[in-house]
This record gives sequence, C-alpha cells and structure tokens, in this order.
Amino acid sequence: MTASTTRRTTATKARKTRTSRIAAVGAIAVAGSMLLTACGDQTSKKNEGGGDAGTTKSAAPLHDQLPKAIQDKGVIKVGSDIAYPPVEFKDDSGKTVGIDPDVADALGKQLGVKFEFENGTFDTLITGLRSKRYDIAMSAMTDTKDRQDGVDSETKKKVGEGVDFVDYFTAGVSIYTKKGDDKGIKTWSDLCGKKIVVQRGTVSEDLAKAENTKCGAKGKITIEAFDNDLEAQTRLRAGGGDAGSSDFPVAAYAVKTAGGGKDFQIVGDQVEAAPYGIAIAKGNTELRDAIKAALDAIIKNGEYKKIVDKWGVAAGAVTEAKVNGGT
Repeated sequence: MTASTTRRTTATKARKTRTSRIAAVGAIAVAGSMLLTACGDQTSKKNEGGGDAGTTKSAAPLHDQLPKAIQDKGVIKVGSDIAYPPVEFKDDSGKTVGIDPDVADALGKQLGVKFEFENGTFDTLITGLRSKRYDIAMSAMTDTKDRQDGVDSETKKKVGEGVDFVDYFTAGVSIYTKKGDDKGIKTWSDLCGKKIVVQRGTVSEDLAKAENTKCGAKGKITIEAFDNDLEAQTRLRAGGGDAGSSDFPVAAYAVKTAGGGKDFQIVGDQVEAAPYGIAIAKGNTELRDAIKAALDAIIKNGEYKKIVDKWGVAAGAVTEAKVNGGT
C-alpha cells in the first residue's frame, strides 16, 4: 500500500468520523427538540383540562387558593336539585342552566376549575356533603343558623355537624295561587283551614308548619310536600291544593312562564328575606375561603351583575360575599 493510498484511506476515515459525529449531534438536537415539544404539548393539554397542579400552574388568578386535591382533579362536584327554575333547571336540550350554573361558571374562571352539577333531591344535599359525594351544594339553599349548626328545623335536635355557607343572593318566600282564584289568601294566616303544596325540606315548608301552631279555631293548614317544586306546581294546577309557596324568584318565574303566564299569580308580599348560600362541609375552610374570594372577584369585575340582570333577579343581588350570614 502506497503512502498516498494510506493518506486517502486515513482522510476517508476522518471524513466518515466527522460525518458520523455531525449526524449524531443532529439526531440529538432533533430528539431534544421533540422532547421539548412533547413536554410543551403535555403542559398545554393539562392546563386546558383543569390542570395537574403538581406539574403546571393555572393562569386563573385564584387557583392556588383551592385545596390541592381539587387543584389536581380540576373539578368541583356540585350537589343540586335541578328542578327549580330559574335558579337551576334543564333547558329543552337537557343542559343544566339558570342563575346557579351561571354563577358557578363565573367562579370557575376565577378558580381555574370546572363546576360539575349533579342532580339530587333537595333534602338529601347536605347528607351528600357529609358523605363527600359532593364538594359543595348549590341549590337556592337558604343559609340558616339551624343548617349551620346541623339542627333539624322542626325538632330542634342535632342531626349532623352542619355546614358553612358562602352567601351569594338574597330572596324572600312567596305564596302563589291559581290565576283568578286566590281563595281569599293574601297572608300566611289566611292559609289556616286550607291546603298548601310545597317542596320538601324548604323554608316554605317550615313557614307552613310554624303557621300551623297559630291557627287555632281557624283550622290547621294541610301541607303536602313534594320532592321538587315543579311537582308541587303540577299538583296545584290540577286543583290538588289552594296555594303553593316557594322562594320569590321561583314563584315569579312560574307566574311568568307556566301556561304562558296563565296558570298562577302571586298573592301578598314576600316574607322572610334571607341569603342563599353555597354550602360547604364544616372543616373544609380552604375551599370555603377560595369560593368566597372568587365570589368577591366576580362581584367586583361585573360578571355577577350580568348574571342577575340576565335572569331578572337584580333585586336580590348582594354587594359582597359573606360567610354564614344567615340567622
């Protein structure tokens, strides 16, 4: 082998070596780029889905105030009686709509999580909180001292540990009758000797029971309670009662919409104005305080006002969030 041949062979090997090194470096660069891209895509997907807070940070301003477990799952489970228009109900397509879902959506933007509504009968919602089936209950629930303390409103006996409330609306209770047939009913005392239909476990039922203790010779009020307010309305419409009662926004909506506005009328004035509260299990103060902060934020930024205006209930709007403001 000649010297020139040897040099060519060596040069060829050198070129091959350089070529291999360049290819290797290029492969590493491409692999690194793909790895970074994959990580970027994963982060984006996690953020869009509500977030694995251990590896990503939500852009929502109040996300970090939530309990870590809720940050990680990206969802707040909401127990609600979804048959109480206009507070919460199913539209013609089956979607859950109303005041509460709209408020929940606005809170979700502040907290960086999704509020998922699950239907349940009203008088089982607090039990669902105790069993951790729900994270919160949001269902036009009046904030009362009895509910805060876990006391049965009728027997006044302790039945549970109670709940905390974040108050977000104010509403009174109204009586309604069939349109053009008020049976002489204007006040709660006029119900003595008559029959009223209500939703079970509500303030309306409590008021009817309390009035019964005052009726005396006028005769007791017959109270028929149903799982939801729409069933009570159906009963009254069919002649199965003299009057119905529910929270003012619900009664007003029924008067406006039932039978094209021909079925019912409100009689007398609303009474017992009190706050609606978002119920949270006692001891879950981190979630309670995060929801309070989110409610204050949407009141301040105007989202809350848009919602109450949309549903025609601005008269019940609050100007700040309060914890356990009911009595």
